[in-house]
Amino acid sequence: MTETPASSPAVVVLAAGKGTRMKSDLHKVLHPIAGRPMIEHLLASAAELAPARQVVVAGHGREQLEAALGDRAAIAVQEPQLGTGHAVQQAEAALAGFDGDVLILYGDVPFVRAATMRAMLDRLHAADAPAVVVLAFEPDDALQYGRVIAANGRISKMVEHKDASPDERACRLCNSGLMAVKAADLFALLARVGNDNAQGEYYLTDIVNVANGDGRVCAVVVTDDPDEVAGINSRAELAESEGRWQAKRRRQAMDDGATLAAPETVWFSWDTELGRDVTVGQNVVFGPGVNVADKATIHAFCHLEGATIASGAEIGPYARLRPGAVLMEKAKVGNFVEVKKATLGKGAKANHLSYIGDAEVGAGANIGAGTITCNYDGYFKYKTVIGERAFIGSNSSLIAPVRIGADAIVAAGSAVSRDVSDGELRLVRAEQLVKPGWADRFHDAMKKKKAEKKG
Repeated sequence: MTETPASSPAVVVLAAGKGTRMKSDLHKVLHPIAGRPMIEHLLASAAELAPARQVVVAGHGREQLEAALGDRAAIAVQEPQLGTGHAVQQAEAALAGFDGDVLILYGDVPFVRAATMRAMLDRLHAADAPAVVVLAFEPDDALQYGRVIAANGRISKMVEHKDASPDERACRLCNSGLMAVKAADLFALLARVGNDNAQGEYYLTDIVNVANGDGRVCAVVVTDDPDEVAGINSRAELAESEGRWQAKRRRQAMDDGATLAAPETVWFSWDTELGRDVTVGQNVVFGPGVNVADKATIHAFCHLEGATIASGAEIGPYARLRPGAVLMEKAKVGNFVEVKKATLGKGAKANHLSYIGDAEVGAGANIGAGTITCNYDGYFKYKTVIGERAFIGSNSSLIAPVRIGADAIVAAGSAVSRDVSDGELRLVRAEQLVKPGWADRFHDAMKKKKAEKKG
């Protein structure tokens, strides 16, 4: 029988390590995976449990964590760093008066699922009332991981690899470091942990051994996916985690009804949304904030960020959509077109070599090759409005702020700085100067000059 947890848990995230193997000025847990800092992935999963309190234990670079997290978590400082048990002790003041369950997580272990966290809390409230619940995993290679010595789900001993005997190292059940403990037990157990070990540190895992010594039960929960407890300590491990995340996201996209022409070349962001029957070509990169509706097509070599794409719209190849780009139903952006903070109405087209920034393009409008909206004067941004069914000729410059009326035509090569009325033709070009025979005389003179120079 399992007792339902009485209240929302507290979450303690350990992030005090110096991250020296990253060789970075950026705090390790702020390095992004899929465009999102790794600690934000973890906190998003924890948020599904509606935690009553969140504490991040920081050391080196704590100012960066304070700036990134704001008031979403209390920051407890561990200085000096004397081990994981000592790190959790630093959260005691922030948890003063809290008597619920405490989940202990790691900022560099970002992909723990909310379901796994719930399983740990459920086990903590089982009939045998364990003092500590440990999350374990069985990797293909146990390497230097600490071991969980357990039988029938009950832990008899926790041991770090450096302190383990050969028989203990033969055990394949490894400690992830994640735990669930009732607040009433946690700090009392930590107060009894010593540092008589190979590292001279206060190990969090020793609370299990202390509780066992009191005759209490300690339990293990084993994840079925070792990847969710993979720690990230170096740039190489960061890249490996990114690769695993991307592979899962590509599979999800295809399972949800999208076609990926070359899945291994498509790069997703943490919040990318694709509808049904979306087609994505090779080497497409989705930055944060992209929503693609049903039946849209994104051709090869496109980069999208902060963009909203309606049903049936078509992008690329070789197009770039920047934040604020909105393509309405069946709009089209072609090769080497960049769109920023602009809306293309239903069926509007910008097929070639154009920049559309800070603009509204009406339904059915056509933007010719080489057209740009001149939206910036060096100090401020200005808006261009193009009416429905307007035709903008190739190599035109629309100098904002400017409005082009519905059904208007801007002739190729025009530089338009004043509003164009509905149905009007606007032609802004210098008068062409014709000099018959000038080019022939020029070539003759230059050829003669070149021959004299050689002689």
